Amino acid sequence: MQHYRSLEEVNLQNSWLTVGVFDGVHRGHQQIIEKLTTGAHASGAPAVVLTFDPHPATVLTGKELKCLTLPEERASLLGELDVDVIVTERFTRELSAVTAHDFMMRLTRQLGLGHLLIGYDFALGKGREGNAARLTEIGAELGYSVEVVPAVSDESGVISSTEIRKLIEVGNVTEANRLLGHPYSLRGPVIHGDGRGKTINVPTANIAYSLEKMIPARGIYACWAYVGGEKHPAATNIGINPTFTPDKQTPNVEAHLLDFHRDLYGKDLQLEFVARLRDEMKFDSVEVLIKQIGKDVEETRRILS
Repeated sequence: MQHYRSLEEVNLQNSWLTVGVFDGVHRGHQQIIEKLTTGAHASGAPAVVLTFDPHPATVLTGKELKCLTLPEERASLLGELDVDVIVTERFTRELSAVTAHDFMMRLTRQLGLGHLLIGYDFALGKGREGNAARLTEIGAELGYSVEVVPAVSDESGVISSTEIRKLIEVGNVTEANRLLGHPYSLRGPVIHGDGRGKTINVPTANIAYSLEKMIPARGIYACWAYVGGEKHPAATNIGINPTFTPDKQTPNVEAHLLDFHRDLYGKDLQLEFVARLRDEMKFDSVEVLIKQIGKDVEETRRILS
């Protein structure tokens, strides 16, 4: 898999392409990607995904939108689905003003576009004019064909990144994972916290996460922690530690790796969220807190066993 940060860096022939944000690379996205890679590789063509950063909604509305996947995470997930080339194009207001025809000319020039797969509600270009009908019309002129992939639904409705964000926001990581088709994850370097965990014999790895990333609701979670290629069960706290720092604004993400006794400072740690155990709570004493942590650790063991 090759990951480029601009269309101008790419020069391909006869590619199969799909275009979208693909935030989360959820089960709906995966259906489009499977059609793309299967068809492209059967035709001896490269399977290409064009995605955008930052999220177009952030640029067009001016409102902050936390993402499910950062660009490198998205590229990694797409690579696991056998995509050959991923292009993460910078999204700007200038790009949003380009007509569908001009944008498709650019794609045809850089990618040698032969076949375009799009979602059922897809549109691109100025004023979202480039819907399926318009892109098919342009394709007849520029020499590419268009295939529309229907929405993926289940009993809860159409699977979308918006719905998954809502689930993460309230901490329902189990349902979010079901819609994603893979565990929701968070990663970052381990930094020094206040060291309080060590004093109560429950050392935690404090993760410096990206502020652009969606963080699950405050609470305690059972997670798998990955460090240096190793996988460990972890009880993870997301919150402000109200027993000690009730006025803190930005939540910490602190993982207690079970039966792990090595130094993690400076190392990269990835957490996969499996289940939410409980809300964050304020305790009347350190002793009550320690007792509850013991229960959280045992529940984490049970869930991950």
